[in-house]
Amino acid sequence: MNILIVEDEDLAVKKIQKTLLSVDNNARVVGVTDSIKGTVEWLQQHPAPDLILMDIELADGQSFEIFKLAEIKSPVIFTTSYDEYALKAFKVNSIDYLLKPVQKEELQAALEKYKEMKKRYSAKEGEAEEARLDSLLKELRSRLEPKEYRQRFLVKHGQKLVSIEIGEIAYFFSDGRLNFFKTVDNRKFVVDYTMDELEDMVDPKQYFRISRSFYVSVNCIDKIEEYFGNRLILTLKPAVDKEALVSREKVTDFKKWMGK
Repeated sequence: MNILIVEDEDLAVKKIQKTLLSVDNNARVVGVTDSIKGTVEWLQQHPAPDLILMDIELADGQSFEIFKLAEIKSPVIFTTSYDEYALKAFKVNSIDYLLKPVQKEELQAALEKYKEMKKRYSAKEGEAEEARLDSLLKELRSRLEPKEYRQRFLVKHGQKLVSIEIGEIAYFFSDGRLNFFKTVDNRKFVVDYTMDELEDMVDPKQYFRISRSFYVSVNCIDKIEEYFGNRLILTLKPAVDKEALVSREKVTDFKKWMGK
């Protein structure tokens, strides 16, 4: 594994190199840079490393500037003495965010995370290296970038259109022909999305798909009871005119979701 270290403190560089060798015999430091300018030049003159260990605070500014000045194709593990940059770090190719002094166990865990992700995109016969790397980076971004979910839905109400805030929605359900949602104050609206489309729109911390025809809010569940066939049946508020069953294959994940 070829690694570029971006760090402006000599002692920190030596410690990282020593720690790397102690956790992975195959780790090979192919370069060390200590500034934004030096890192951009290195990246322009060398093949992309497998991984970059990058400090955030450099002598000539924050290393986030490097991403604006050079195309970075490698996943990054950030190291820093401050925890205030975590969100910003996750908006680039970040695998992990380690606070200094970097601990052996934490670095080892970050490397394992990288290897696990890379393994999922290991070479397939005839697949180009660039295409595989793009797939890996896409996976990293999808895991680490904060995802935005719908905040409101525009629906018909008689002859008018009304906007309903997501926090007002108790659950979504389907009758086999149309899809609906009910609000916490028991209003019912048709929603112009399929249940599969809703999966990418609603926050999974707040809504859980208990079956093909139901998405429920954590706040709308009044009672949970066991049901035959290793399923669960829910009593929802407001009441719904069909059985809200947690399908057998969803029961384990549903219990974990409810227990968070």
